[in-house]
Amino acid sequence: MKANFDTLINDTRPVVVDFHAVWCGPCKMQSPILKELADELGERVRVIKIDVDQNPEIASRYQIQSVPTLMIFKNGVIKYKQAGVHNKSQLKNTLSTI
Repeated sequence: MKANFDTLINDTRPVVVDFHAVWCGPCKMQSPILKELADELGERVRVIKIDVDQNPEIASRYQIQSVPTLMIFKNGVIKYKQAGVHNKSQLKNTLSTI
């Protein structure tokens, strides 16, 4: 997954990465918000989900301390990182500055 992850985050469009876990209640709230965002923005953004329990090396690499944590990459560079549930308008505002 690591090599594939590096390829994904090197996209020229913003890549929203949702670090989550299946046992996490707030993560279950974040998921439909990200789906709406992806549906609304289409090809202008990519949204991927990383299960921290199945990908501990990636979670460790980016020092994920709690879930959900959202990161936004563009051209492989971290543009945003914040833990907690984000609403769609927060995400759209953040993406508009990237």
